[in-house]
Amino acid sequence: MPRGPSATRRSPEHAWLVTGPLGIFAVVMTAALGVLSGKDSTGEWELAALILALVLASEMPMFYIVIRRQTIPFTITEIPLLFALFVLPPLTVVLVFTLGSLIAQLRRRFAQPKLWFNVAKAAAASSLASLIVLALPDMRGFGPGTWAILFCAVSSHTLVTLGAVAAVIAVIHDTSAGWEMVRSSGPGLITAAINVAVGLVIMLCLRTTWWSALLLVALGAALALLYRSYAQFFRQHRTLADVYELTKAMSERGQDGTLVDSLLGRVRAIMQAETATLWLPAQGRHPEVLLTARVEERGLLDISRTPVLARQRACEEGRTVAAGGRVGGDRDVREALRGAGVKEVIVTPLRSGQAVIGSLEVVNRLGDTGHFTAADIPILETIAAHAAVALENSRLVDRLRHDAYHDGLTNLPNRRRVTDALEKAVGVRAPGEVVAVMLFDVDSLRQVNESVGHAAGDQVLTEVANRLRASAPSAALVGRIGSDEFVVTLRMESVDAALELAAQLREQIRDRMVFDALVLDVDTVVGVAVHPDHGTDPATLLQRADLAVTKAKTAPDGIQLFSPGLESRSSHRLGLAGDLRRALDNAEVQVYYQPKVTLRNRRFVGVECLARWEHPAHGEVAPEDFVAVAEHTGQLGRLTEMVLREALRRARDWSIGGEPLAVAVNVSARTLGDQQFPVQVRDLLAEYGVAPELLTLEIKEAGVLDGTERAVPGLRRLRDIGVRLAVDDFGTGHSSLSYLRRLPVNEVKVDRSFVQGMATDPVDLAIVNAVVTLSQQFGLAVVAEGVESELTLELLQDIGCQIGQGFLFSRPLPYERLEAWFAAQSESEVHPSGADVRRLRAVP
Repeated sequence: MPRGPSATRRSPEHAWLVTGPLGIFAVVMTAALGVLSGKDSTGEWELAALILALVLASEMPMFYIVIRRQTIPFTITEIPLLFALFVLPPLTVVLVFTLGSLIAQLRRRFAQPKLWFNVAKAAAASSLASLIVLALPDMRGFGPGTWAILFCAVSSHTLVTLGAVAAVIAVIHDTSAGWEMVRSSGPGLITAAINVAVGLVIMLCLRTTWWSALLLVALGAALALLYRSYAQFFRQHRTLADVYELTKAMSERGQDGTLVDSLLGRVRAIMQAETATLWLPAQGRHPEVLLTARVEERGLLDISRTPVLARQRACEEGRTVAAGGRVGGDRDVREALRGAGVKEVIVTPLRSGQAVIGSLEVVNRLGDTGHFTAADIPILETIAAHAAVALENSRLVDRLRHDAYHDGLTNLPNRRRVTDALEKAVGVRAPGEVVAVMLFDVDSLRQVNESVGHAAGDQVLTEVANRLRASAPSAALVGRIGSDEFVVTLRMESVDAALELAAQLREQIRDRMVFDALVLDVDTVVGVAVHPDHGTDPATLLQRADLAVTKAKTAPDGIQLFSPGLESRSSHRLGLAGDLRRALDNAEVQVYYQPKVTLRNRRFVGVECLARWEHPAHGEVAPEDFVAVAEHTGQLGRLTEMVLREALRRARDWSIGGEPLAVAVNVSARTLGDQQFPVQVRDLLAEYGVAPELLTLEIKEAGVLDGTERAVPGLRRLRDIGVRLAVDDFGTGHSSLSYLRRLPVNEVKVDRSFVQGMATDPVDLAIVNAVVTLSQQFGLAVVAEGVESELTLELLQDIGCQIGQGFLFSRPLPYERLEAWFAAQSESEVHPSGADVRRLRAVP
């Protein structure tokens, strides 16, 4: 924390600038007394000795005022001065008070500058008071006139003392410190006036009878005890009020980051210490804290006068360590104090439960006569207890604030923090620059979680975060805004530069990841959106980057820049949600049927049931669009049930050709994971009276061949019912053919992209041949999708494929047209058994 400007403190030797003039003034006043008083200027030595004893006794301070580093004592010297001025000659008064001050300063062992200042001050003040008594009319008797003369003389003594002290403080410190002394002198002036009144009462009593001395001594002792109790009570009350104000300030400042400033300044003031220090060791992401509030310094310093040994012992032993003149302490700690040039120290550990989280330290009670006592230790311990709670709460708030804006796993900024940063970035328009938002989606993270566990998945995410942090430019903000989504945003010179950086970062992430014995190849896809081309606010930029990510999953290089066409399809899907619900309610979604034909003899063996939706405003809606809408709006179950009911109803009612109609229905992986779905299928089969083997449920390859056993329980329950199961669009994923043996499926459907390329691409021909051969070895039926030419048909026949479907035979048809198609495209053929079998002709 930076240091503030501090007041310039001069050496105590500069006190001679005040001591010298005071001494000269005292000499001049004393000489004047000698001249004016003549022969009666000295004498009464027995009374002088008695009053000297009273002066020495009265030098015991009643209370102190601390100004900067100076301790100003207030005594009852006015009472013996009152006696002296009334009964002693003028020069004797000056001699008694000068000698008394010298003896008192020597007893306190003050440094010479302070000693001679106090002696000169006593001589100057007493000589002026004596001169005033001499200048005023003679005191006759002990009436009000005498009281007024004595009051004026004593008041002059008090004012000279106050002025001298204020002057020396101003010289050593600054003028403001001197005025601070003057402003703080109110209690002292009141005490002086009270002392004068008490002295006059005592003199009245003694003039009445000397026996009153006994009563006065008893009364003085009682008052001394009473004052001592009151002083202790007053200090406790003031300390309690100060501690209350401190805790109140800590609770208020704990939220705005100024807790330490408020704490240390008030602790130093309460303990009247030269310095107050807070030490907190490094903890987690919090660095070590060492801050000190020192008298005369504005702000906090990053230094400490506390010996390291005292701090270590307090924190290791979990107890308060105190060392000094009045509190004792261990010998080695006291030796460390002397080595550090420190008078005394108190170090109290800060606790959080049983753990020590730091220390609170005070060094050197202010003033030459001030010392820490045993009573100061519980005060500091009480403050430390409140401070520890406040610091822990402050760190907790800071931790909560950090957690609110950062991801717990990777410690990267989260979506809220990224959004705030983007808000500021797009608010500043820099000519010729763009704000790039690059969204990285970790591919196949779900498969990693399900195959080797979430711990491995977390390691992958952490490694991706580390690589992005290390590879991204220093000006970039790297954040995690989703379970498997990371974002990098920064200001760049162009869109091309953003795409180039996205490619570089993607390559850095694609390197092999090694976790102990586990080696993973993890890839990402990247969607890029830029400001101002693709949006002017964070929400729009992130949403459009997400749309680009979806498209990037099918892009050759895994990187996609946002384009308006991506948003139009997404918006179109979003607008279909409410319309789809109404369409299902009003039976506007229809089922079409695409025939499945044996390739050897072109016999009609069943149909695939496909949902079709003719929107009143948008026309025909692509199946992948409204199926995606149904999946994301909770309507997939209704859509699947509607298709199943229609398919089973047609299978039940089919009567053409004398053969039952086998139907196939597409089922999503989400539906397959529904525990009630097998029960629903069984109930529907029973409701429509259809044999289970006539129903085939087709599940896309990505839903069942994902390297996990997640789909197996549902497939087995369906197989136990007797339903046939097929893997749809086989070949488009990354699954192993051997994995088919572990699944309870009956059929494999080769994706149309391979079938349609067989006639022109040897690689596609080889892939289809391998799928057919291995599937047959596993005892699985093979269906080729997308048969559209006689050449493709012949090739499929040559490699032994059994069943096909495609435009060569028929497009998907409504049920009414399916019956007409079957009647028109089939011809009678006599079977060897004598039965009339209908064979299909190819559709031109």
